[in-house]
Amino acid sequence: METCYKVFKREVLDKIKLKSKRFGFEPEFTMKIAKKGFRVYEVPISYSGRTYREGKKIVWKDGIKAFFAIIWFRFFD
Repeated sequence: METCYKVFKREVLDKIKLKSKRFGFEPEFTMKIAKKGFRVYEVPISYSGRTYREGKKIVWKDGIKAFFAIIWFRFFD
């Protein structure tokens, strides 16, 4: 979910109304894709993680926010 690489057909995006900004986009998009029953393919990518000094600003609180966003978009949206 958190790789930032996403490819999808136009008709998929046309059927989903997105509301979130920032990190909330990832769980919202993922949950709405799952609820609509669209097929998801995982493709391996090369990835080299950044350090905090290089620009990584995600902390454990962001994981908590993502968890609650998944719950929200699953049951209340």
